[in-house]
Amino acid sequence: MSYGTMLGTPPAQPSQETLLVQHPAVPELAHTLARPVHWLATAAALAAVVAGSAFLQPDPATAAQTGHKTQPRAAAGAPAPAAAPDAATVDFPLDCGPVKSVVEKKATGDLDGDGRPETVAVVHCRAGSGTPPDGVYVITRAKAGEPRVVATLVDPKDRLTVTDFAVRDGAVTATLLGYSSLAVPRCCPDREDAAKWRWKDGAFARTAPAEARSV
Repeated sequence: MSYGTMLGTPPAQPSQETLLVQHPAVPELAHTLARPVHWLATAAALAAVVAGSAFLQPDPATAAQTGHKTQPRAAAGAPAPAAAPDAATVDFPLDCGPVKSVVEKKATGDLDGDGRPETVAVVHCRAGSGTPPDGVYVITRAKAGEPRVVATLVDPKDRLTVTDFAVRDGAVTATLLGYSSLAVPRCCPDREDAAKWRWKDGAFARTAPAEARSV
């Protein structure tokens, strides 16, 4: 046996051309297998983003209700203004005999500064003819109670007729028409007096000068 035979013939090596052909096949296969995994991961990520976005969006009904509730709560917090006493429900200290009394004029305003309005009424007896004398009364009402007369500013016994009557800036103002004597007929008053009353020291005081002038 020759020396070459003893050493043996080395095994045949694959050709360089075969290696060059087979080697790029491995990464190509890996890339091909990775495509489904890649798209599945991408789809899962998109689904998570969409789900998160939907979760963070406010419910339309809830959003509408929230905006709707804000305004009524603010409005409900404001106290309702107190109503002025109703002059039609009051019995006035006026003796009209068989006829009824009539509220000729009325005005409202807070006269004593307590935050609740009073009503001032000009009242006289109903008469078929002539000019019956007027009375001016202040009406108030407690938080729990019926309206009542608390002051008489003009007594019908004074035989006066009230004009230009108003309640303004916490005061009652009026023009009083009267008579210089009992001989003056009721149709034709000959005296005129400007009057003003204001609440002071727990009572209504006449602040305008009581100076009548002829008309």
